[in-house]
Parts: sequence; structure tokens; C-alpha cells
Amino acid sequence: MPPDTATSPADPAQTKTRARDVESWPTLKRFLPYLWPRDNPGLRMRIVIAMALVLAGKAVTLALPFAYKGAVDAMSSTGSGSSRDGVTVALALVAAYALGRFTAVAFDNLRNIAFERVGQVATLHLAEDVFHRLHRLSLRFHLARRTGEVTKIIERGTKSIDQMLYFLLFNIAPTIIELIAVGVIFYINFGMDLVLATGVTVIAYVWVTRAITEWRTKLRREMNDLDGKALYRAVDSLLNYETVKYFGAEKREEERYSQAARAYAEAAVKSENSVGLLNMAQGAITNTLVAAAMAYTVWGWSKGTMTVGDLVLVNTYLIQLFRPLDVLGWVYRTIRQGLIDMAEMFRLIDTDIEVKDKPGAPALIIRKPTVAFDNVTFGYDPGRTILHGLSFEVPAGSTTAIVGPSGAGKSTIGRLLFRFYDPLSGRVLVGGEDIAEVTQESVRAAIGIVPQDSVLFNENLAYNIAYGAEGADRAMIEQAARDAALTPLIERLPDRYDTMVGERGLKLSGGEKQRVAIARTLVKNPPILLLDEATSALDTRTEQEILATLHRIAEGRTTLAIAHRLSTIADADNILVLDHGKLVESGNHAALIKRGGLYAEMWARQANERREADVEAEEAEAAE
Repeated sequence: MPPDTATSPADPAQTKTRARDVESWPTLKRFLPYLWPRDNPGLRMRIVIAMALVLAGKAVTLALPFAYKGAVDAMSSTGSGSSRDGVTVALALVAAYALGRFTAVAFDNLRNIAFERVGQVATLHLAEDVFHRLHRLSLRFHLARRTGEVTKIIERGTKSIDQMLYFLLFNIAPTIIELIAVGVIFYINFGMDLVLATGVTVIAYVWVTRAITEWRTKLRREMNDLDGKALYRAVDSLLNYETVKYFGAEKREEERYSQAARAYAEAAVKSENSVGLLNMAQGAITNTLVAAAMAYTVWGWSKGTMTVGDLVLVNTYLIQLFRPLDVLGWVYRTIRQGLIDMAEMFRLIDTDIEVKDKPGAPALIIRKPTVAFDNVTFGYDPGRTILHGLSFEVPAGSTTAIVGPSGAGKSTIGRLLFRFYDPLSGRVLVGGEDIAEVTQESVRAAIGIVPQDSVLFNENLAYNIAYGAEGADRAMIEQAARDAALTPLIERLPDRYDTMVGERGLKLSGGEKQRVAIARTLVKNPPILLLDEATSALDTRTEQEILATLHRIAEGRTTLAIAHRLSTIADADNILVLDHGKLVESGNHAALIKRGGLYAEMWARQANERREADVEAEEAEAAE
């Protein structure tokens, strides 16, 4: 479902200030399309049937007290040992009462059967809408948000819609109908006094319920915040399990989590205690009316204007009335809490999509797989520019390397090329087309990447390799594994391609993960290849093996290699040297060494580091 208005991600202060407005009518208004889907007449028919069953059940429920009253009056008027006719009438009314109760139960369950699909489909559509939106938000959003909190917001929001549908249709609407019906019945049978007393009591009940629930809403919001914080800390700690172990920080992590969990527990205690206060206040109001109404009928019986059955009738109606009213208090709390949860989720949906396709943008068609940056200026924050008017071109079929000191803007080039961000000025061209003028999907389909940290899904090897192209068959997977030199590993594994790789691929070594990433890219078979420091985290031997594989797959493709170790890109057709976001040198390895500039300085430094490392290794070997 598209947002009403596009807003930027709200900071916590703004979120709290806007919460009351967003959680009320605007949230409910956005929820209604899920309740009455325009494009699904079958679901709307189910809602109509469910409402008809609600009305039928309510009609039966309202008629039951009269059968009960008739049976009591029949018994009290004839006394014990009464005539056969009196007994027959009483028994018939008792049977009618029992049958009516069963019919009401049957109608309620038939209503639930008719409505169940509506609730499930509405929940499904809402979850799909949120998931769709999250995958279209910018990389900036996902780097700034905490995964655990986002997951919790989605979980609470999608669960709340089913409850909202149920309570709106089957609690609030029927309760209002019953209130009106009971008022009419009381007016006809007992006059205006009892109607007024009932009305005043209901108004007092609703007012007290709302006042205390508003107070509880603040406690609920605090609970949600603390719950999300505790979950985030748990998820963050477990995802960084190895780092925790490296630094022996288990106790620190446990204490960090415990602080958030204790704060949540305190907020939960306050919230649950407030429920007791609310229940006592509601009980005092309802029981006062029941006592007064029954005293009123006893007084009428003493005057001869009412029967024993009238006492039963009033008592039964009030019990029936306050049963849904008791539930109404809980329903109001649940709906109020549901609105909070749904408002948080709708705020996710309303988050502005930073990088958008232009309306009617065509797909990118590559005739010559070239890459060019044309006077590109970019910064992640307004006050911090990373690239300053950067221009370069990568000819089709060539290999161009990008090197430079840390912070020079090398990885930023890859993010702009994939259009995770749009430049502040200038153009990024692929195949001669400005990627801002074509669809993002088609741009990303034309580029394959082997990143420094190859993150894998917690699935088997076959799934991770096939992820490169939708619909990849077994033959494509096996061929890509062979081309990526992954077959020797797979043949050593008992489950071969069905081997699970673990969370983020942690069951595999760095080199094995890189080979899976290469195989995944081979399945994709893109004309342009981006190597983003693909070997910098590997040991020398593994690096050489991976480099040989990368050189082989780069043949016939346009390759852009971002590198930290200059030895890995010395044979590139062209080398671009960046410094502080500017292109300071370019040329092949020999020309740059001869020039004696920044590249030559970096090469000399790294060569010296390699020599020192070799000396240390030889000394260590001699010492053994």
C-alpha cells in the first residue's frame, strides 16, 4: 500500500511527538483498505456473511432473557405441584433457552470460520507491503537502522491487523447494537429511569476505561522501545559472536543485554499493575449498576408492578451487556496498543525512498559494456564530500583498477555504480547510458560483484550459488562451481551441494566464501564485473588462487577492480589513483612507477612491508 505522504525517517524525538496523532484516526483510515479490499470481492462477501451471522447471533442473544423470564414466571405463578400445562410451558421455554444459547454459539463459530481467511489475507498483504518497501529503501536507511528493531516493528504491526479486524467487526459494532437494543427493551418494559441509569453507567465506564487506558498507552510505548532495544542488543551480540569471544567480552555483553532486559521488565510490571487498577475501577462501576437495578426490580415486585421474572430479565440483560463491556475495555486497550504498533510500521512504509526510478524509465540496454564517471561529486553527509568532480572511463573488455589510501573514495565508486546512492552532481554512465535515466533493476542486472566480505544466506551451497540468477538449474550451478574452482571443496563435503553454510556463511573459510561469491557471479554472467577488494582479507596462498580464478572469469568482460594490495592489480590495463576523492594519477603499472608519484610511493611501502614480513617468517622458521 503506498504511503499517504512521503516523509523522511523520523528521529526518536519526532516519533514521540507525532505518536498521538499518527496512532489515532489517520492510522485507522490507512488500515481500512485491508479490512475492505477493493480488488477481492470474495473476501468482501465473507465479511458480509460474517456480519450477517453477527446480527443473527445478537438477535438470538437478545431474545434469550425473555425465554428465561417466561420460564421463571410460569414456575412462580403455578408453584410446586402445578398443572401439567404450566410445567409444559416452563419446559418449552427452558428448551427454547437452551436451544437459543447453542444457536448463538453456532453463529459465533460460523462467523469465525467465514472471517478467518479475511484476517489472514489482510495480514499477508500488510506484511508483503512492508517487506516490499524495506527492500526499496536506500542503503543509507539500512545502515542507520537496527535490524532487530525493524524486525520487531514488522512483527508487532502485522500481528495487530488480524486483531484489529476481529475487534472492530465482532466486538465494537455488536456491543453498540446491543447497547441500543437493551435501552429500547428497558424503556418498553421498565420505563426511562432504568434506561438513564444504564446510560450514565455505560458513559462512566467508557470514560474511566479510556482515561486509564491513555495512561497505559504511554507505558506500552515505553515497553515497545525497551523491548526493541533489548532485542537489538541480543541480535547484535549474537551476530558478532566471534568478536565477543576474541575479546573475552561475554560478561560485558550479558550485562549490556541485562540492563535493557531489566528496564523492559520494570516497564512491564508497571503496565500489568495498571491492568489491575483498571479492572477494579470497571468492576466498581458495573456492580453498582447491577445492585441498583436489581434493588429497583425488587422494589417494583414489592409494589406488585413487577414479577420475579422481571428480576431475572434485568439481571440477565445486565450480565449480558456488561460481559461485552468488560471485553470492550480489553478491546479498547488492544486496539489502542495495536494502533501504536501499526503506526510504527506505517512510519517504515512512509520512509522516503532516496533513490527512485524516473516515471517510465526504460531498461538499460548495453551494446558496449563501458563504465564512465562524468564529473561526479558525492558525499554521504552534506558537510562531508567524498568525491570531488571525479571523471574516468573504463573501455569495453578492459580491466581498470582503482587504488588509493584509505578514505580516498574507492568503495564509494562501487556503491554509486550499483546506484545505491545518486551523485550530488555529475553522471555515472554504463554502456553510454546515464544510470539515473534507466531502471535500477536493469543496471544491477548488468553488473556482477565479488565483494571483500562475501555474505552468504543461511542456506545450502546450491542455493547460494544459484542466487546469482533466478531460475538457475543444476547444470548452471555445477558449471559455475567448476569455473570458480569450488568443485574440490564440494567433493570433500558429505552433503556436497546440500551443505548448509551457516549464518552469513560462517561455516566456510574466507577463501571458500569468495569462491562461492565468484560462482554466484558466474551464474549471473554479467558483461561488467566489479571486484571490490575481493582478496584483501585472504592469506597470500589463498589470494593467489582466488586471483587466478578472477583473472580467468574477467576474460571477455569489462572489469573494474578496487584494490588495496597493489600487487593484485599490477597487470591491469589502466590504474586510477585516487586521493581525497580526486583522480591524481592514471596509467599502467610501469608508467606509474616511472612517474614516481603517489602510486610509486604506495608500491614501495607495500614492497617493504612484504620484505619485512618475509624476513620475520624466515626468522620464525629458523627459530623452530
